[in-house]
Amino acid sequence: MATARGVVVRRLRIVSEPISDYVRYECDRTFTNIAAGELVRWLPRRQTTDLAVPGTDFWLFDGGQALFHHFTGNGQFDQDGREYTDEPERVKLCAVAFEAAWQRAVPHEEYRPR
Repeated sequence: MATARGVVVRRLRIVSEPISDYVRYECDRTFTNIAAGELVRWLPRRQTTDLAVPGTDFWLFDGGQALFHHFTGNGQFDQDGREYTDEPERVKLCAVAFEAAWQRAVPHEEYRPR
């Protein structure tokens, strides 16, 4: 596990409310992420209207690489569903967006989905 090696893993979930059954399932199962040492926060999508957030899910690695996940309309990974980039401008966009959203997001333990 990365967290066992001292890596800080922060997971931010931007969600539409009321949440779907699947997101409720994710929320209920997040205790496994917490047990693995992750920091998890939730942010209702309504609270992001003044943030420049990429339009797709992404992971940021050490501030030097981003991984974008592309999904089809029915929620499945697209054929080319993973896109890695180390382009500084795109990585910085993700880092700035993540930090801004993280600051206003609610820690998992305090989040009350509706």
